[in-house]
Amino acid sequence: MLKDLKADVFRISGRASLRAVPLLAISNRTFRPILTLRFCQWSAGRYRLLWLIARVLHRWTQGMAGMDFPATIRAGPGLLIVHGWGLVVNRDAEIGSNVTLFNGVVLGRKDRITASGREIAYPVVESDAWIGPHAIIAGVKVGEGAIVGAGSVVTKDVPPHCVVAGNPARILRHDAYPDVLNRAPV
Repeated sequence: MLKDLKADVFRISGRASLRAVPLLAISNRTFRPILTLRFCQWSAGRYRLLWLIARVLHRWTQGMAGMDFPATIRAGPGLLIVHGWGLVVNRDAEIGSNVTLFNGVVLGRKDRITASGREIAYPVVESDAWIGPHAIIAGVKVGEGAIVGAGSVVTKDVPPHCVVAGNPARILRHDAYPDVLNRAPV
């Protein structure tokens, strides 16, 4: 938990110091849900009462931040949420390390009806990805170092180190350099 939290703090402040946690918890609305997410991840399977307290705190912090950011998501170290208002993340989403999510981003599931029945896919955002404001990612994989432009609707997998934008999202560039502010060493 401390290693992940240190990486999260580094992404915001540029310093890997756990002394900054209390100040960020008071002053940074989008850091509080990340802090309580780490608390939920740490307490899961350890102490039932502590886990329940962590879940209640997490529900409160995500509500105060104006986002739907479940405690069950799997998020790697160095998660950065910019602005955060309207952020919606599916509870089964996977988020890699050093990922940046902006306001209004939706990481939702995708349902497909096939001959054998319903197929459900959940979003996977790999490390060093940058997801712009109001982008919608529906049950697909966003590759390592990919950049998803603002307002994009992504319904197909995004290859690593690509820039995609539009509705539906199209690949605009194949050799993009990852846009990671204060990349945490993980």
